[in-house]
Amino acid sequence: MEIIVTGRHTQIGQRFRDIVETKMNRVTTIAPDAARVQIVVTHEGNPRQADTAKKVEITVVAGRTVVRAEASSADEFSALDIALDKLTLRLRRSRDRRKDHRRGYANAVPVDLGVVEPPASTKEEETPEERADHADVLAADLGPGESVEVQVGDTPIVIRRKLHIAEPMSIDEALYEMELIGHDFFLFVNKATNRPSVVYRRHGWSYGVFEIDTAENVKKSKEK
Repeated sequence: MEIIVTGRHTQIGQRFRDIVETKMNRVTTIAPDAARVQIVVTHEGNPRQADTAKKVEITVVAGRTVVRAEASSADEFSALDIALDKLTLRLRRSRDRRKDHRRGYANAVPVDLGVVEPPASTKEEETPEERADHADVLAADLGPGESVEVQVGDTPIVIRRKLHIAEPMSIDEALYEMELIGHDFFLFVNKATNRPSVVYRRHGWSYGVFEIDTAENVKKSKEK
């Protein structure tokens, strides 16, 4: 199994890497088909957030399933333990679901493979409009799972764009994938309507679904 450990705004020490290598045995025990584990450690520089200064994100690619978990703590070691507990719980759910002999899922949730840094501009300074156009060009060149970050003008606003490759799925499958990656929403293509859709968590066990279409397409569908 390939293990990739990267740091954002922080250096990764050898001791942490060694502990990761040891603890990933829990992953292979539950998901022997796991091919890759990506661990990202992020440091929060705000001293007011010292209790959650280190965030650890773990993403596991096991066959056609992608499972993700994250946690924050005062140090990367305790954050790793908390995130790993969440991850193993989700891996067990995925394993148990397969044991129920339900149909498999043909799609994999795109994994964040890191930031694709935009090439240096040949101009001395870009206008906000030029920066927005620049972001569109960069996004068009992205590969599956890749992302790009572009700052908007001289503001602190940073826009991240990603390319996701998605196979149509049912609402039930989308809810299942959302639970595996630990998000409050999941973007997918509804195979019943072929529309871009989003499932999202409301409260308790209540969920919502948004579907997107153009007025022209809706009109054509009604005319058929």
